[in-house]
Amino acid sequence: MISHTAGRPATLAVAAAVLTVEGVFALVLGGYVGVETLIGRPADLTSALIVAAFGVLLGLALLWVAWGVWQALRWSRGPGVVTQIFIVPVAISLIGAGQHIYGWPLVVLAVVALVALLAPPSTQALMGEDGPQDSEGPRD
Repeated sequence: MISHTAGRPATLAVAAAVLTVEGVFALVLGGYVGVETLIGRPADLTSALIVAAFGVLLGLALLWVAWGVWQALRWSRGPGVVTQIFIVPVAISLIGAGQHIYGWPLVVLAVVALVALLAPPSTQALMGEDGPQDSEGPRD
């Protein structure tokens, strides 16, 4: 049986945690690329800055979605699921390129987040008639 903390299904807490980890990772990686671009000598400055900005923006967006999932806001489920669907082919590409240390953890995170977001307790909390609405947080 899934435990509830303050009316929030454990599956939502797991999904929010995974999205937070992914968001922090993207934010840190984007920041790292930005700093390396500014202090190093990139082959293509414009592309490097775009990649850095994309990483930072993606990280911030994932953290926003994680907050929405934590608050059991209906809108957060779609972006959370879509993000995981996009992460799977990226992870598989990394594994195919021999980058197992990055690829396998991404696969695991994406699968855990998808299972947690699509689990019946999450569905009920995010989409159910008696669940929280978009402007409200989790029920007590």
